[in-house]
Formats: sequence, structure tokens, C-alpha cells
Amino acid sequence: MFYHIKELQYRAKPERPDPVYARKLQEVLGGQYGEMSVMMQYLFQGFNCRAEQKYRDMLLDIGTEEIGHVEMLCTMIAQLLDGAPAAELDAAAQDPLLAAVLGGTNPQHLIVSGMGAAPTDSNGYPWNSKYIISSGNLLADFRANLNAESQGLVQVVRLYEQTTDPGIRDMLSFMISRDILHQNQWKAAIAEIEQMEGVIAPASFPRELTVEPATRQFLNLSEGEESSEGSWASGPLPDGTGHFEYVSKPVPQGGAPTLAQPADHQHSTLGSGPYIVNKGMESL
Repeated sequence: MFYHIKELQYRAKPERPDPVYARKLQEVLGGQYGEMSVMMQYLFQGFNCRAEQKYRDMLLDIGTEEIGHVEMLCTMIAQLLDGAPAAELDAAAQDPLLAAVLGGTNPQHLIVSGMGAAPTDSNGYPWNSKYIISSGNLLADFRANLNAESQGLVQVVRLYEQTTDPGIRDMLSFMISRDILHQNQWKAAIAEIEQMEGVIAPASFPRELTVEPATRQFLNLSEGEESSEGSWASGPLPDGTGHFEYVSKPVPQGGAPTLAQPADHQHSTLGSGPYIVNKGMESL
């Protein structure tokens, strides 16, 4: 059961309308790394969690908080659209070229969402569930969560630098603070699981079934050997199973492929290359 209260988690009130900035905020609402994505990602991971209850509870705590962040952004976007010059928005709605001239306002805020936020990114592309990860493997999922918080924070910080409105900056400062906390939480959870199960996800695949040299060799497959200077090219493997090996001149290990011809076909030369023509289709 979810229970909604009217008060926001934190303040979300701009000093003045700004329809152009409202469009920019759509990215951290409905974009790939927006609040809608982390909300759905954490909630689905929590709903599906079969691990120890503390992990399920943490996922649902943070996921439910993200619902509140979605509401804050929607509230801020709606207020940024309040009092926007209606004549300009009307004109932009009729002529996309004029919309660009007017500075990047989003005609859909007038046409589709009635001067409110929409579940889309800053270009109007609809949010979709392909943005989220919920695999059932906690280590893999928590690493995806750390990535989502990292990419999201990069975008929010960039948006902070693109406004001087004290009300917007106040809300973004709070969201930045929560993103910092969540990155630390996912890092802590990842370290805890790695301590128990190791650093490879999943931990269940038998190591004796791997091609062992391939688990440690770093292949130099681009011009230059600067990559050999990194910790990923020499020294101990993080999983404790050996050491990295740098291969400066890798060679193919498989022969050239030869594909068998289909049993029932005719050959026809069309243009410069051979094509297979199925029987019964020659006249098409």
C-alpha cells in the first residue's frame, strides 16, 4: 500500500516562469536517467527481491522516495509554465520553426499536457520501461543503480549551472544532495555483497567452464599501447583469481568461417553479388 501526503519532500517553487527551462527539466524527469527511471527501477527491483529482507526494504525505501522526487519535478515544471506568454506558446505550437526561434519552448506543454509536466524527455520522447534494469541479481542491479545515480547527478549538476533562479537552484541542491547519498548507499551495498560473494556477477557460473586465459588477458586492439599503463592491464585481478596479462599483439584464435549452403536453393546473380532465390519465388 502506498500513502500520499500533500506536502512535498522539499521546496519546489521557482522565482519566475521560464518555459524554456521547464523543457530542460523534462530530461531529469522523463529521460533515460531521470527520476521516473530510478523510481521504477528501484521499485521493480524491490517488488521482485527474493534476497534478505533488508535489501528489499532498502530498495522500496529509496524507490518510494523517488516517487516524491517525480512529484517535486512535476510541481516545478508546472510553476515554470505558469504565466508563460500564452501568445508565444500558441505561435510555437503552430510552427515548430518559430518554437526554436522563441528559444526552445516545448509546444507539447501547451498542446498535450495542458501547461504541466509530461512523462517524456526534453525532446518529447516518451519515457519507456527499456530504461530500467531489474534482473534479480542484486550485485548486477546495484551496479546499475550506481550508474543511474551517477548519470542522473551529472545531468542535474549541469542543469544547476544553466539557471540563476534561486528557487530552482534550491530544489536542485536538495536533489543533488540526495543523489550523493544514494550513490554512497549503492556503493556500500555493492561492497557488502562483494565481500560475501566476490566481485563477479553472477558468482554462480563454474570457473572451470570458462576459457581461462580469456579471463585475464587484456587485448591491445587499437593503435598505441598507452592502455598498458593502467591498473586494468597489469597487477592482480580484483576477483583474486590471478593477474592481468597485457597482450600487445593479439592474434585470431578461430579460423575463417565457412557457411554451408542451404539444401534447397538456386543461385542468381543480381547486380554485383550472389543472392539466394527460393524455389517458387523466381517470378517475383
